[in-house]
Amino acid sequence: MTAEQQKKFNYWQWRTIIGTIIGYVFFYLIRKNFSFAMPGLTAEYGISKTSLGAILSIAGIVYGVSKLVNGMLADRVNARWHMVSGLAICTLTSIFFGFGAEIAEHVTGESYGADFTRVLIIIFSVLWIINNIFQGCGFPPCNRLLTRWVPSSELATKMSLWNTSHSIGAGLAGLLCGVLIMGTMGVDMSGNPEWMARIAENLGKDVSDPAVATAAHNVGAWKWAFLIPAAIGVFGVFFQTWILRDTPKSVGLPELGTDAKPGEPQHEETQAEISAFIRKHVWQNPVIWALALADFFVYVIRFAVLDWGPTFLREHCGMTPELAGMTVIIFEGFGVVGMLVAGWVTDKVFAGRGTRTCLFCMLGALLAVLGFIGLQKAGASALVLLLVLALAGACIYGPQALIGVIASNHATRKAASTANGVIGFVSYISVSISGLGFGMIADSKWGWDGVFVAMVIMAIIGMLIFVPMWKMKRDAYGEE
Repeated sequence: MTAEQQKKFNYWQWRTIIGTIIGYVFFYLIRKNFSFAMPGLTAEYGISKTSLGAILSIAGIVYGVSKLVNGMLADRVNARWHMVSGLAICTLTSIFFGFGAEIAEHVTGESYGADFTRVLIIIFSVLWIINNIFQGCGFPPCNRLLTRWVPSSELATKMSLWNTSHSIGAGLAGLLCGVLIMGTMGVDMSGNPEWMARIAENLGKDVSDPAVATAAHNVGAWKWAFLIPAAIGVFGVFFQTWILRDTPKSVGLPELGTDAKPGEPQHEETQAEISAFIRKHVWQNPVIWALALADFFVYVIRFAVLDWGPTFLREHCGMTPELAGMTVIIFEGFGVVGMLVAGWVTDKVFAGRGTRTCLFCMLGALLAVLGFIGLQKAGASALVLLLVLALAGACIYGPQALIGVIASNHATRKAASTANGVIGFVSYISVSISGLGFGMIADSKWGWDGVFVAMVIMAIIGMLIFVPMWKMKRDAYGEE
C-alpha cells in the first residue's frame, strides 16, 4: 500500500474494531436482560424457576447451534448487513417481551391466573428462542470483519481488545437492568394488601417477609428491562449501518495479503471454490477440532467459576448480599485484564503463537483453583476466596479470546467464521457439564468438594490439549 492508502486503512481498521466492540455490546444488552427480569416475573406472575430455567436451557442450546450456522453463513455474506439484520430482529423481540403481559391478556382475556401465566410462559419461550437464534448473528460477522481488517501478526492483540466487549456488555447489562431498572423503576405496591398477598403467594413466603416488600417496591420494572435495552438496540441498528463496511475492497482499498491496486480486477471465487476451501481448512482440519475440544474445557471452567463460585461463597462463606452483587463486575474486570495481557503476550512474546499463551493460562487457572481449595480449607475470608476465583477467571478469559484467534489464523480469513462457529457450538455443549453436571455433583454425597475436584480435572485436561501444539506454526496463510 502507498502511504496514503495505509493511513486510510488504519482509519478504517480502528473504525471497524471500535464499531464491532460497541455493536456486540448492543447484542449483550438484549441477551442478558432476561436474567435480570426473571425475579420480577416470578414475583408478579408466579412463573416458577423450573419454567424460567427450562427457557434458558433450551435457548442456550439454540444459541450454540445458531453460532455454528451463522459462522458458516458469515464466510459467504456481507458482514455489515449480517450483523445489522440480526441486531434488528433481536431488538424487535425485546420490544415484544416488554408487551408480553398485554399480549397474554389479549389472548386469554385475563390479566392474572393459571391460564394467563401459561400463555405468558409460551410467549416468552418463543420470543427467547427467536432472540437466541438471531443472537448468533453477533460474533460471526465480527470475527469476519476483524480477520478482513487485521493482519494475522496483530490479530491476537486486537482480537483480545475486541473480546472486552463481552465484559463491557455484561457489566453494562448488570448496571442498567440489574441496578437502575429493576432497583429504581416500576410502581411501589408495598402499601397495597392485594398485591402484597399476591407476591407472597408467588414467592412462597409469608407476607411479612422482607423479600415480599422488596419485590413490591418495583412492580412492572421487568417490562422496562426489555423496552429500554430495545430502545438502545434501535439506535444500535442505525449506528452499525453507518460505521461498518464489509471489506477493504468496499472502501477502495486492496485486501489484506494481496498486492492488487484499487480498481484492478480481482478473481471472484465461486461458491464451489469457497466450499472446497472451507471443507479442507475447517471440517478436515485436526487443528480446528483440537481447539474446539480445548474450548469445551475452557468453557466448563469459565461457567463453573462464574455460575457456581458466587453461590458457594454466599452459601458457605458468609458473603454479604452487597458483595455478592459485585461478583459479576469483579469477575469481568479481572477478565478484561486477562484477555488484554494474553493478547499482548501472544503477539509480543510468542510471535503470534497463541497456543503457548493458552498453555500457561490453563496452568494459571489450575493453580488458582488449587489455591482456592487450599485457602477454603484453611478458613480464608469470602473476599480473599472471591479474588482467587477472579484470578482463575482472568486466566480462563485468555484462552477464551485466543482460541478464536488461533482458529481464525489456521482456517485463514476465508473460513475463519465457519471455524469459530464450530468451536462456539462445541463450547456451548459444556453447559451440560458446568450447569447440570456440577449441580448434581454439588447435591450428591461428594458435595462442593466433588465440584472442585472436577474443576481441577477439567483444567488439567484442557491444559494437556495445548501441550502437543507448542511447536505449531502461527497460521496457515501460506496454504491459501
